[in-house]
Amino acid sequence: MRVLRVAIFLAAAIACGAARAEPLHGIAMHGGPALRADYKAFPYVNPSVKKGGHITYGVVGTFDNLNPFILKSMRTTARGMWDPDFGNLVYETLMLRSRDEAFTLYGLLAQSVEWDDKRSFIQFNLNPAAKWSDGQPVTPDDVIFSFNLLRDKGRVPFANRLNAVASMEKVGEHSVRFTFNDKADRETPMIIASSTPILPKHAINPDKFDQTSLAAPVGSGPYRIKSLNPGESISFARNPDYWGKDIPAKVGFDNYDEITVHYFLQETTAFEAFKKGDVDIYADGSPGHWASAYDFPAARSGEVVKEVFKPKLPSGMFGFVFNTRRPLFANAKVRAGLSLAFDFEWVNRNLWSDAYIRTESYWQNSELSSLGVPADARELQLLGPLSKRIDPEVLNGTYRLPVGDGSGRDRPILRQAVDLLKQGGYTIKDGRMVDSAGHQLAFEIMTQNIDQERIAIAYRRSLNLLGISVAIRTVDDSQYQRRTIGFDYDMVIKSFTSSLSPGIEQVGRWGSIARDRQGSENYAGLADPDADTLIAHILSARGAEDFRDAVRSFDRFLISGHYFVPLYHIDEQWVARHKRIGHPDALPLYGYQLPAWWDASAQ
Repeated sequence: MRVLRVAIFLAAAIACGAARAEPLHGIAMHGGPALRADYKAFPYVNPSVKKGGHITYGVVGTFDNLNPFILKSMRTTARGMWDPDFGNLVYETLMLRSRDEAFTLYGLLAQSVEWDDKRSFIQFNLNPAAKWSDGQPVTPDDVIFSFNLLRDKGRVPFANRLNAVASMEKVGEHSVRFTFNDKADRETPMIIASSTPILPKHAINPDKFDQTSLAAPVGSGPYRIKSLNPGESISFARNPDYWGKDIPAKVGFDNYDEITVHYFLQETTAFEAFKKGDVDIYADGSPGHWASAYDFPAARSGEVVKEVFKPKLPSGMFGFVFNTRRPLFANAKVRAGLSLAFDFEWVNRNLWSDAYIRTESYWQNSELSSLGVPADARELQLLGPLSKRIDPEVLNGTYRLPVGDGSGRDRPILRQAVDLLKQGGYTIKDGRMVDSAGHQLAFEIMTQNIDQERIAIAYRRSLNLLGISVAIRTVDDSQYQRRTIGFDYDMVIKSFTSSLSPGIEQVGRWGSIARDRQGSENYAGLADPDADTLIAHILSARGAEDFRDAVRSFDRFLISGHYFVPLYHIDEQWVARHKRIGHPDALPLYGYQLPAWWDASAQ
């Protein structure tokens, strides 16, 4: 009997131990954090840098509001308040993402977290030292208040954060627990931890939160607003009493005493300000501009330094999108034929001086890409019967887009395009590509600016050789936005960025639920149960290998579906800076990180 009681006691103890989560210093989407609990700083910062000096950024646009979390200010909020490029200067999240790991979070406002293996809940244990800029402590009540307020008054995606949450509850004096419902997936706690601002309950009037305001807010971040000139500039001063300056995730960051952001109406004006020294950093995205625009005194003297960074990021996808809601684009063979007709080599040579790389995969340049990689047994098992929908050459890793001769009329490739269009029901008669009823294949490309129009004109030139009629309509920003939101187009040029941790955003881009949701990123109009299944594989993957195979299988599916006419990418980041601005030697996976740079004149 005593043995039985002991066995029961041990079983109960084991069960309790399994249910009780241990506090963690960091969490990863797949696997565990790369840094140990006793880490001192992220590996891509200079932990001994001396803080001081100033920096001035330049951006194109304007602002009339300091609240970036409401619908009214989506395009007119001052930079720096909530900003992935310059850093979240005023507001902070519960955890901070390392840019040297695919998707790993470390403690910020929350000094530790707890969760179970199923990720059915997550508990944030707040740092008792965390304080607002007015000296008040950051509390669990602030966390609960923030999520409720953003649900009721915030814009998407902040308004949707609680959709997958069954309950929020205060635990003890310093903790908050989120318990999830059946809408949650394994990424949900990561999003809760890293992508929602924590706001001060004592300093916000909920009734007025959804109204634009230029009043300086109370935040927990390292900077406070010093001055502003609406629409023209805003300056931030480092808070000398910032509570988090010594926690490991913030060491080596926030190195300037003052940060100023100047606003310009045009990119050319911003660059002129950089040339004169009124702006300290210029991130350049144009190959022609990068090659030829830096012959000015400061650059010739060495005062301006040009640098090239090579991150280990996936390429993403930039190209013409077929709106498959239109019957003429419903057939994959038609889309494949039209894709082949684009002469990348001619366009790259004549428009871009051979500066770009052809994009052939949604996650090119990373291990998540299927390009050149045959599907192994694990991936084939994951695909199951869906493997029949994958083009054979995509499945066996031999797929590559054909390389043209650059003449603008490569006959072998055009013949392949004609063959595919024939399989889709079109033939050439009297110089026109027509269907069985004699109707010509014709569509409109909607463009947003002169650069897109130039690409579309080149594409139309190739399509005209096949007897296809193409109209190009360049519209103003408001009309473009309205028509894009309502999916009122045949074809548009769009870009999907890709990360090393794709997740829930794939539902918005490709999921059936997003097909008819106005304003979604499902530009192609995909509503396919097989796509939903493959996305679910990504969201439910636990191990790194399972995740890699899930993304690769979805990559193969998208490539085989021909939903984009792939264009190009650059595998480098181009930045010019005045030499007074310094940066760490180490480059993280995601490329250069401006919040870790500093004013060398202050050293």
